[in-house]
Amino acid sequence: MTPKILVIEDAHALRKDIIEMLSFEGFDVRGAENGLRGVQAAREYHPDLIICDIMMPELDGYGVLTELQKDTLEATIPFVFLTARTDKGDMRQGMELGANDYLTKPFTANELINTVRIQLKKRDDLTKVSQTSLDLLRDNIILALPHELRTPLTGILGFSDILASDSQRMSADKIAEMAQYIHSAALRLYRLTENYLVYAQLEVILTDPKRTQSIRQFTTPDPRFVVENTILQKATEAQREADLVLNAADNVDIGILEENLKKITEELADNAFKFSQAGTAVEIASRVENGYYILTFVDHGRGIPPEHIRDIGAYNQFGRKWYEQQGSGFGLAIVKRLVELHGGEVDIDSFPDHETRVTVKLPLAAVEVGVP
Repeated sequence: MTPKILVIEDAHALRKDIIEMLSFEGFDVRGAENGLRGVQAAREYHPDLIICDIMMPELDGYGVLTELQKDTLEATIPFVFLTARTDKGDMRQGMELGANDYLTKPFTANELINTVRIQLKKRDDLTKVSQTSLDLLRDNIILALPHELRTPLTGILGFSDILASDSQRMSADKIAEMAQYIHSAALRLYRLTENYLVYAQLEVILTDPKRTQSIRQFTTPDPRFVVENTILQKATEAQREADLVLNAADNVDIGILEENLKKITEELADNAFKFSQAGTAVEIASRVENGYYILTFVDHGRGIPPEHIRDIGAYNQFGRKWYEQQGSGFGLAIVKRLVELHGGEVDIDSFPDHETRVTVKLPLAAVEVGVP
């Protein structure tokens, strides 16, 4: 399809020249004579690129960009400012608002066309990356989610049907065994549902700066207690208490909700035990360093290939085609989102069939000056 370009420029002659130059290159071009008309045209025309003057009556270029950033569709359109100014402060202001590039007046036809082609190529490249991610997500949903839903449901339905029809002829031990199978399957289904809801909620929160900032005000004053208890519980569930090497730092206040710290610890400990063999060490430690509370999880399982680490996300479980394993791939995705929510960092180093090390850095709680 022919790329559509909107030119917002109050100088009639310049606007006409830009439209003619771009039309000659085969683009579908429309013009708007001021900022207010430009915002209206962008919402009606849905261009692939906007070229906008900064100094205009009624609504300047910064105002146009700010207004379009409010719209879901228009917020992602590449935006190029036209300006006679060369002040770095003005350029910084535009970039902070979301501008992609600047053209300084006067400019040549080649400069204009090259800028347009570069920005359109960047847009196309981002679209391809997004489409690839969506395709990967779709494929993993098709592969993983039906299995994760059907397996526990099949167990629940099968064993409950046996209990309903034959319980009178069964021993108490057999009934208890089947009840335990039903309970385990229900817990697996519950965890999948819970993780889905947590992940969806995080995606919404991270798009809302006010909610993000509000959540970052919370602290956990006793992280060692939370971390140790959660890890010990996971080791017991996996029957890997003998493999656990735990070294937790002294307590400090850290800037994270206690329930979110527990969730991070729970998911990473669960993965460390799940993807390593019994009899191999799972080393978990915490320390305080350079204003951060740092958690490390090390296991000696099959690991993650380097090219796959960047693609970690929901419904994305690497190796499902080759290994029998439980899980939807939500764990690491949730960890990354929770750590980002609280202004921290996650680093993953993995050497297949040797070692996987996940490091989580969470900021210490801010100390208020003058408060004892």
